[in-house]
This record gives sequence, structure tokens and C-alpha cells, in this order.
Amino acid sequence: MSVIEKARTQSLGSALRVGVVGGIAGSLAMAMYAMVVSGSVKHTGFFTPLYHIASALISPNAMMTSMTDAMHGNSAYFVLAPALVGAMIHMMTGAMAGAVFGVVMSKVAATRSLTLVYGAGFGLVVLIMNAFIGLPIIAHLFGGGQPISQMAKVVGWGHFSVEHLLFGLGLGFVVSRSSVNSND
Repeated sequence: MSVIEKARTQSLGSALRVGVVGGIAGSLAMAMYAMVVSGSVKHTGFFTPLYHIASALISPNAMMTSMTDAMHGNSAYFVLAPALVGAMIHMMTGAMAGAVFGVVMSKVAATRSLTLVYGAGFGLVVLIMNAFIGLPIIAHLFGGGQPISQMAKVVGWGHFSVEHLLFGLGLGFVVSRSSVNSND
């Protein structure tokens, strides 16, 4: 392997790592917002967003019980396994999207501020891709039904948009602070 090939491989590896970390950070910001809104604004249960995501692959019982309990004043219904499944799906999805963003941004000359703007825009692109392509396909493949295929509508387009904007900003922040994108 030549020095140039080695440098390219290392920069690709760095871009992937930074993107994955940024995607996880963005997915955590997104999840925190979703859980706070679900628990305190929509009154559907603090952990319901995790159960909602998990219901793409497992039974929606935890999601339904969480929502029912929230209607009766218990916003903190918690079941470990579905919460972990939802968190893992959410963070893995964020990591994959982040990896794409990290690689793209390693090829783009952008200031830290512009990287944040690109991150926010990328979050909204992810929203469109998820809402109209990814989630309907996942619902069809795994039998998640309308709670998954229509997740943006179920959650509310406004909140779903803010969630994805926060994802993009978190991702953009991490990438903007990395050596992968140090053009300031």
C-alpha cells in the first residue's frame, strides 16, 4: 500500500468514525427531545418513543401499555428489553446516517459554522428519506404496520421535524469539531 493509499484509508476511517460518533450524539439529542415531548407535552409516556421504535421489530405491547398508563397519570412506564431494542435501533440508524455525513463532509471544504448548517440540512434530508422510504419499507418487511410506516404522522410532523433537525445539529457539531472537517 502506497503512502497516498494509506492516507486515504486513514482519512476514510477517520471520517467514518467521526460520523458514527456524531450520528450517535445526534440520535441521543433527538431521543431526549422526543422523550421529553412525549412525556410532558403529548402526555403519551416518557419512554413511549423508545417502544415506538422497537415496535418496528418486536411486539407493540410496551408502546401501547406506556400510552395507556400515561393517559391514567403514569408517564414513566418502563420495560427494559423493548427500551433497549428501541435505543439500539435508534442509535444504529443514527450511526449509519452519521457515517455517510462524515464521509461526505471529509470531501467538502466547510467552516465549522457551515458544517452545522449542512448537518441541520442533512437531518431534514434524513427525515424525508425515513418518512417516505425507510420507515414504509421497514414496516412492510417486519410487519410494523401504520405506527411505523406513518411514524411522522403518528408523532406529528412538527415534532418529527424538530427531532431530525436536532439530530443533524448534533451530528454537525461533532463533525465540525473533528480533524476530518477542520477548515476554520
